[in-house]
Amino acid sequence: MKLKFDVQGKSQPDPFIFEDQGKLYLYVTAEQGVEAYSTDDLFGVWQYEGVVTQFRTGHAFWAPSVIYYQGKYYMYVSFDTEDTFENLHVAVADSPLGPFMHEKRLFDHFSIDSHVVETEAGLFLWYVKEYLGPGRKGVRIYVDRLLDPWTPAYEPAEKVIPTFDEEIYPPNCKDGIIWHTIEGPFWLQHNGWQYVMYSGGCFQDDSYHIGYAAAKSDEPDLTKVAFIKHTEGGFFAPLLIKNAEEEGTGHNSVLFWKGAFYMVYHGRDLQPRSDGGYVEARTARVRKMEVQEGCLQLSSF
Repeated sequence: MKLKFDVQGKSQPDPFIFEDQGKLYLYVTAEQGVEAYSTDDLFGVWQYEGVVTQFRTGHAFWAPSVIYYQGKYYMYVSFDTEDTFENLHVAVADSPLGPFMHEKRLFDHFSIDSHVVETEAGLFLWYVKEYLGPGRKGVRIYVDRLLDPWTPAYEPAEKVIPTFDEEIYPPNCKDGIIWHTIEGPFWLQHNGWQYVMYSGGCFQDDSYHIGYAAAKSDEPDLTKVAFIKHTEGGFFAPLLIKNAEEEGTGHNSVLFWKGAFYMVYHGRDLQPRSDGGYVEARTARVRKMEVQEGCLQLSSF
């Protein structure tokens, strides 16, 4: 089902849900800065809070995530500058609604779609970067240790890679290379299992989907965990893809709220487009999710 918002006509791409002291926050992709919403009830009305970043420069702010750590709120987000294209940055605030300031660039290469988590082994940064080696080229998911909220160890471990033609990002690009997309990582742990959820395909069409990989492991050093991609007998088996109500489903986060797991994601209403082109109409949606024994299952609408 769609989340309810107090403003109409806005999109909520790449929604990241965050709970703090009983209140819920949603951070989304936007052009001039990260936009946020807040509510006391997941299924109530979300209040638009506006842009919560105050950065020196930048535009096209993609896929923010937030973590509370040692009394501060840290936001990780990628954006363009005059001389860079979508590099991950980190910024800090005293409140979940910012303003997030004092940004620092983490990488000097294309890097997007963060999720920072804390385990007994410390802080870990999940993110996406390009891969141009043997096999299926494109973007894939990595995890790296953070020495502190501002500093990666720069020893990334590859965790989820493309393995299916359904993960091709059409049209082919990069000088004729067949390009694949595995992006939007979100990590969670429950009852001795670890999961990395991800998005694949092209966010601009109905190939965009959500999948996951799992590992039966209590290992707190996430660079050491071997995740196995969920399939059905080795065949493509997404958790969510185009259905009777929506298309272009992807880029999710997860909330454990009132004793249950909920997956928040973006999608577009299923509707024909005469020109077949892309329309920015990604809105935030939610489904209840069952998490058990290495398997994730979603409720219907």
